[in-house]
Amino acid sequence: MPAGAGQGASIRINKFFTRQGACSRREADALIEEKRVRINGRLAVLGDRVGPQDVITKDGVVVPWGNPPVYIKFHKPLGVTTTTELGVPGNIIAYVGHPQRIFPIGRLDKDSSGLMLLTNDGDIVNEILRAEHQHEREYLVRLDRPYEETFLACMARGVVILGRLTRPCRLTRTGPREFRIILTEGRNRQIRRMCQALGYRVTALHRTRIMSIALGRLPVGRWTNLSDQERAELFKALRRVSQTITPTTQGGAGRDA
Repeated sequence: MPAGAGQGASIRINKFFTRQGACSRREADALIEEKRVRINGRLAVLGDRVGPQDVITKDGVVVPWGNPPVYIKFHKPLGVTTTTELGVPGNIIAYVGHPQRIFPIGRLDKDSSGLMLLTNDGDIVNEILRAEHQHEREYLVRLDRPYEETFLACMARGVVILGRLTRPCRLTRTGPREFRIILTEGRNRQIRRMCQALGYRVTALHRTRIMSIALGRLPVGRWTNLSDQERAELFKALRRVSQTITPTTQGGAGRDA
C-alpha cells in the first residue's frame, strides 16, 4: 500500500515537495527517479502518496511538514537575473535573501526592471503562467526614438514574432517615445521582439502589474509579503479559496545593487 494510504488526507509525493517549498514537481520526480527520496525508510516511487504521519527524507535529511506558504512581491532592479541557480552571479534568490526556499513566478530579463512575484507554492505558479488563462501583465516601455500612432495600432493588433502572431493587446501613449502596454501572454522577450519587428529598439522596460498585484511604491530592490487583500484578490482571480496566512518574515531588502 502506498505511504499515507488509508490514513486520512494524503497528497502525491511530488506535490509534498512543492508545498514545502523544496523544489518543483518536475525536480521532485527527478529526485525520486534518482533514488534520493525515502518515505518512512523505504525508497519512494513515482505516484506515492504521503500524509503528515509520514517521514520523508531527501539525501538522508528529513524534509519537515508545515512550511507556511510564502507569497511576496519584489521590485527587481536592472542587472538581477531571474534564475534559481545560486551559482549565477546576481541571481534573484540570493538578492532577495528570503529565509525559506522560494522561486520566481515567471521571469524578467536581466535588462528589465519592475514587479516580480515569488513563492514557495508550486501549485500557484502554473495557474498564473498558463497561457490559456490570459492573465494580464502591464509594462512601461521606452523606445530609442519617437513613434507614430500607427505603431501603437500595429502593436495592438498583433505582431508576428517567432513565427506566430501575438495576441491583441492594449496600449496607451505616455510620451513621444514611451507607452504603456498590457499583455495577456508572455513569450520570450515578447515586447522587445514586437518593437524590433516594427523597426524600433526598446531602451527601457519596466513591469508595473501582474494580474491584480501592482508594484505600487515598493522601492527598487525591496520585497514585501502580499497583503491580505492582495492575496484574496489573487486567489479569487485564480478561483482558489483564500486562506489566512501569517508570514514568518516581514518584508526586507536584498543586497545593495
